[in-house]
Amino acid sequence: MPLRAKVTNPAFASRMSQSTSAASNPAVDSDDVLFYSTYGLRLIELNRPKKLNSLNGSMCQQIIPRLLEWEKSQLANIIMISGRGEKALCAGGDVAALAINNKEGPEGVKRSQDYFAQEYQLDHLIATYSKPFVAVMDGITMGGGVGLSVHAPFRIATERTLFAMPETTIGFFPDVGGSFFLPRLDGEIGTYLALTSERLNGVQAFYTGIATHYVDSSVLSNLTNRLAELVFKDYANLQERNDLVNKTIAEFSTGLPSVEKEPIHFRYKLRQAIDRCFKYNTVEEIVQALEKEEDQKEWARKTLETLTSRSPTSLKVTLRQLRLGKNWSIKETFQREHAIASVFMNHPDFVEGVSARLISKPARTPEWQPSRLEDVTSKDVDAFFKIEGEPLSTFHDNDYKKYPHAKYALPTEADIESFVRSNRTTGSDAVKEFVQNWGQKEGVKAKVSEVLGRRTRKTDQGLEWIEEGGKEDKEDKE
Repeated sequence: MPLRAKVTNPAFASRMSQSTSAASNPAVDSDDVLFYSTYGLRLIELNRPKKLNSLNGSMCQQIIPRLLEWEKSQLANIIMISGRGEKALCAGGDVAALAINNKEGPEGVKRSQDYFAQEYQLDHLIATYSKPFVAVMDGITMGGGVGLSVHAPFRIATERTLFAMPETTIGFFPDVGGSFFLPRLDGEIGTYLALTSERLNGVQAFYTGIATHYVDSSVLSNLTNRLAELVFKDYANLQERNDLVNKTIAEFSTGLPSVEKEPIHFRYKLRQAIDRCFKYNTVEEIVQALEKEEDQKEWARKTLETLTSRSPTSLKVTLRQLRLGKNWSIKETFQREHAIASVFMNHPDFVEGVSARLISKPARTPEWQPSRLEDVTSKDVDAFFKIEGEPLSTFHDNDYKKYPHAKYALPTEADIESFVRSNRTTGSDAVKEFVQNWGQKEGVKAKVSEVLGRRTRKTDQGLEWIEEGGKEDKEDKE
């Protein structure tokens, strides 16, 4: 049963009340986002299914005040966001409308810049929200949809999830907090996803750490009902409340596909190649590394073709963004990204990319300006990282440099490295330890086993962490 069943099913709807935002602002369409309440649950449902629930300014203007209202309410326990229909949570921002704005001159550009300000304020509000927040990444979750979900403590992927950050394909950069979450993924996976826009299904988004949970879409309605019934102790702090939500979602896990049927995508030789080729601080060096790649030649060839089709300006700005973003706080991230987005609204590649890929029928190949990497200078890139005037304001002042809720996802490679370096242990004992510490969470065994196989060697004293190399999976000997 799809998630929308919880509002269209009469048995459920009888307990759920719907309210819409009073649209005193003519720019607000109160039908493009819906709000529901049942017991302690507050549901935000993006309601543009024909547009794959793409995010626009009207939706931001409605969601922000509702979230602020619910934060103050003692009756609102858990917030959930989902998308109408079965195809998408949110396929991204409505960039076609922004490109049309930008063609209208300075006033249109200002409207686009204002949209990004609202979107980033909303994303930051979710990232620092004071109540449990559940994002249902059922269907396409890209661009703006990632901003609405990836910073939440609970991010539920399903068999229909399709994740990507496709911004470099349209002459833009992976925004919505990409500067923060992408560099904090294992190794250079974030760099690879940002530059290539590779798509991941639900299981791979879960293994990568983008999603915290994986469930079948058929249980979403029952899960929603169960979350609505949760009651927290009055004195319970946010972590205690989140812990209860985490355990509740885990109860609805229907299991992951077997490792034999769908193994971790970024594993062993491929993962080593990604880290080896994408570790550099210039796009030119990454390209050279791909050209010299011997172990994964076919992958390197396809990756080079992909990068060649991207906006050279976007690639260079994106790489700089990711390297700097490792040290940005969550608040600084959105302030910096607003400055970068504002410059892109005045850059020809954004309008050209959106027009060529999304507006033109049939789609055509964009003509980037400049068209070659070597013609994008350091000075050109520097211009995107200047904050002029007052930085973007946010609704919350609390800040952090590491996600406070990271423990609800699978253990990271850094977690595993820290354990190995601190404990003389065998591989099986390490796996058992992590499985126990993560509450028997699905996927922990597969993730820890892959990392240990790639990054450790056996010694008489136990496992030893190694900087590069590792063992080969039998299935990878090709």
